[in-house]
Amino acid sequence: MAPVEGLHAARSRGRNTRQLVHEALRSRIVSLELAPGTAISENDLAAELGVSRTPVRESLILLADEGLVDIYPQMGTFVSRIRERDVASAQFIREALERAALRDAVGRTTERDIADLKALLTAQEEADRRTDREGFFRLDEEFHARLMAVSGHGSAWPVVSQAKAQLDRARRLSLPLTAQMTRLVGQHREIVELLEAGDLDRADEALCSHLRLVFSDVEKIRARHPELFSDQDAPVRPRRETARRGGSGREA
Repeated sequence: MAPVEGLHAARSRGRNTRQLVHEALRSRIVSLELAPGTAISENDLAAELGVSRTPVRESLILLADEGLVDIYPQMGTFVSRIRERDVASAQFIREALERAALRDAVGRTTERDIADLKALLTAQEEADRRTDREGFFRLDEEFHARLMAVSGHGSAWPVVSQAKAQLDRARRLSLPLTAQMTRLVGQHREIVELLEAGDLDRADEALCSHLRLVFSDVEKIRARHPELFSDQDAPVRPRRETARRGGSGREA
């Protein structure tokens, strides 16, 4: 979560407390700092952040609307388990917008655009060498945001980013898979080369294959960590247990 001093500094600049708490909690869930199934305590979070329970409660309601937490009256609030239906819906939105943007990017991309994308590839390769998964994930986000920007549709990236929270949890879980980051960098490089060559059909095909990789990854992750997933459309009611930080409150 964002450091308390950072949250207080943002509040001093006039930012809404509920928005700040929501952003902080959402970041912890999407980054898997709070793992699927983890119990969340309103009292503990309010004390940690130095805020009242009201913005925490309101933030949890917003997160429930996003499908990131499940609220059970008389039992508590838990980070939602990953539902493949939600991953598929997020992927549909992401693929539709990114592929549409790529079509507009082909033929209008400048030398500077290509240079910026290649610089990101170099940084990704370095993160891969260091096994810096968190750094790689940030660079991956920057790469896809830059792809949309060169098409003239950079303002649509926040829409993609907001829609793919469920997808991002699965993507983060996939990074420890053998040679996954190396594979992703190779796919990114192929997309950039085809974009530079102005080959729309093959660039679109490469981007589509790249974005759909998450589906095969989910199957591998689920086989290793079935406790993080749910087959049901409705949330699975957890057993009552004590909330702990760092994901240790996850149901076995």
